[in-house]
Amino acid sequence: MISIQIPFAELDFTYARSRGPGGQNVNRTNSAAILRWNLFSSQVLSEELKMRLLQKLAGQLTEEGDLVIRSDVHRDQDQNRSECIARLHAILRKALFVPKKRVATKPSKSSVRKRLDSKRRHSETKNLRQKIKD
Repeated sequence: MISIQIPFAELDFTYARSRGPGGQNVNRTNSAAILRWNLFSSQVLSEELKMRLLQKLAGQLTEEGDLVIRSDVHRDQDQNRSECIARLHAILRKALFVPKKRVATKPSKSSVRKRLDSKRRHSETKNLRQKIKD
């Protein structure tokens, strides 16, 4: 697992009116947080990681290479900012995950025998249910 710490200076936050809970307060305060993080200008990632992220996140990036995350789940601006950062980490963790290679194996002789015996018994059961032909 690759661990990446993105500096706060690379994260660009803007704030907007929230669509979430908050009653009349939603109409007066900019509590929704919008995070923009540019993949290409990041100083933390190697070129190899940038290419892998570009491939995995192609549908989520803007033409400039920005990943945009909006959060208006909470009433508080700070909590929405924390939510955006948590989502960014989750997206990066998921995109950089490399599954282990599968090692091909053959079934054991006993497991093959058990499977064939089970099929044979099932077939016999079904044959016994049929009408007797003259």
